[in-house]
Amino acid sequence: MFACCLLVAKSFGQEPEKDNPNAPEITFEATEHDFGKVLLNGLVEHEFNFTNTGKEPLIIHSCSASCGCTTPSCPKDPIKPGEKGTVKVKYNTTSSAGVFNKYVTVSSNAKNSSVRLSIKGEMVKAETEEAK
Repeated sequence: MFACCLLVAKSFGQEPEKDNPNAPEITFEATEHDFGKVLLNGLVEHEFNFTNTGKEPLIIHSCSASCGCTTPSCPKDPIKPGEKGTVKVKYNTTSSAGVFNKYVTVSSNAKNSSVRLSIKGEMVKAETEEAK
């Protein structure tokens, strides 16, 4: 029974793309961004730029954040080989002052099917005037 299920899964393309030598590859310029000190009760944004360094179109299935205060935005259309794309990440700084570390997971049909992007920084109160 188990072998039958494996054959069915394989026939529906469930094999990992890493086994395909022509598969797309998502290559980010950087996977981490440090905002430094930011003011509380604001909104900060960063763009993570990437290139499809593979040989087939890259399709991003989802971008999911580690919390509700982080909002990712990913391309909806396929990215052709050699083309660039951007994952935009917005972070709402409405929680209490202190250090933050948040993550966005990008899932795609690439060989490296899941990539974790991270943002970090320190939220400070406006009256301290410590923010840049």
